[in-house]
Amino acid sequence: MAIAEFSWDVSKKRFAFPGIGVTGSKLSDEVLIGNARWFIIFRWAVVVVLLLFQIFALIASDTLTKIGITHQQGWPIAVTAVLCVANIIYIYALDFRRQTKYNSPSINIWVQIIIDLLCLSVVVHYVGSTATPVPFFYVLHIALSCIFFSTVESLIVTALVCAMYAIVLIIENPLLFLAPQSVLVDSGTSVVTPLKINILLWMFTLNVLFVIVWYVVSRLSIVVRTHERHLMDAYEQISRAQVEKDRYAVLMTHQLKAPLDAIRSKINLIKGNYCGETSPEIKDVLVKIDNRASGMAGLILDVLKLERLKAAARDTDNLECVNIEMVIRKCIDKLNPIANSRHINIQASTVDFAVECIPNQLEILFENIISNAVAYSYDGASVEIVSSVNKQSLSAVVTVIDHGIGIGDKDLPHIFDEYFYTPRAALHNRTSSGIGLSIVKTVAENNKLHIKVSSEQNVGTAFSVIFQRVKNESVPEKDTQQPSSQIARPVNSQVESLESGKSGGQLASTH
Repeated sequence: MAIAEFSWDVSKKRFAFPGIGVTGSKLSDEVLIGNARWFIIFRWAVVVVLLLFQIFALIASDTLTKIGITHQQGWPIAVTAVLCVANIIYIYALDFRRQTKYNSPSINIWVQIIIDLLCLSVVVHYVGSTATPVPFFYVLHIALSCIFFSTVESLIVTALVCAMYAIVLIIENPLLFLAPQSVLVDSGTSVVTPLKINILLWMFTLNVLFVIVWYVVSRLSIVVRTHERHLMDAYEQISRAQVEKDRYAVLMTHQLKAPLDAIRSKINLIKGNYCGETSPEIKDVLVKIDNRASGMAGLILDVLKLERLKAAARDTDNLECVNIEMVIRKCIDKLNPIANSRHINIQASTVDFAVECIPNQLEILFENIISNAVAYSYDGASVEIVSSVNKQSLSAVVTVIDHGIGIGDKDLPHIFDEYFYTPRAALHNRTSSGIGLSIVKTVAENNKLHIKVSSEQNVGTAFSVIFQRVKNESVPEKDTQQPSSQIARPVNSQVESLESGKSGGQLASTH
């Protein structure tokens, strides 16, 4: 048995990237907000580390002194308190305050970096500015600033790092840049001591390292942003090409529709003997021509329908509350004549819930899924439709189960591709246009739905449509008979086993 999940609830702005130049460009606000939240989470981890350091310092302060860390009781708690308060302010600014000129994601990250640099300077001062590797943590902020900001802004951060580290060294060595005050100093004694040389050399080396890191990471960032710009341009070109392709397809279908309708009307006139008597052989040929013309007419209608659905995706404000049970009932009423011609029984056991969607699109979705279930079922089989609602998560699932030819493992990932159908499916349903499930995909994408498909060859297929944020208007008892003659509780053992195997309100497998 093969199982696949499909979800099209993705942002349309995957390549949202402001076009203000390569060297001066920054990330979008959406990405900056995500990075700011990551900063906040990382800062909570630092808070935990500082608390553990304070506990260890209280237990083994002598050990810290031996390795060069001059611990003074209280500073880890002060830094921890500052970071905690700062995190709360950052969260409040991101989640509970409207974005303004002075409360933007960029300013939020700027404040985070400055506060972090001040706290890190305090840590460097007390832990050891030359005796421990703690100053190298400055490199992290330089690298992140190169990623988050423009080249000039990241250079400003690098300059702040160099200045703060120099201030830390001056605070630790206040006589570093002062000349001797005593006149009794031996004239043979050099003013520049080895200690001063070591400190100045250490400061110069680290500052050069900071600048080198800034230069390398900023160059890499520019390269990455340039490639992202090229990807965005390529994505836009592909999107424009897709639009042009769809427009051309619609134009061609419109051009074909008129002569095709004329051909079919003439065929019907000949078949009805309005143009004189025709032999049985000619009538047989006309029936075959009419069948092929009917399939082409269906393809034209599907192409036009698919284009209308894609156009409807641009109008996301036009939403209505739709009752799913009524939608399924309308689809069953429409498809019952086709199912009855093949002695296929459509059974439904659905609960009543409502969702917000683009008008009429859910009916198109379920009509295509149910018609596929009928088309690829064996004669005399049944099609079951079941649904359930999860009141805790406010989610629901509607599953359409057929007992037919099934879908192969290698074909299942491609069933929603346009014009895709397998030779096996084409033999079973010669009128297939290969667009039906593409229409289902477009509707699911427009309405942010998830679809789970499970199938086994020669056993059947189950399509589960998963809804989020449903409105549970009324949930009838499961043993309540629906008033319509088309809605009946399924008694098939396969459906009962599927219902008993649901997890979290999701039904998606056949046996």
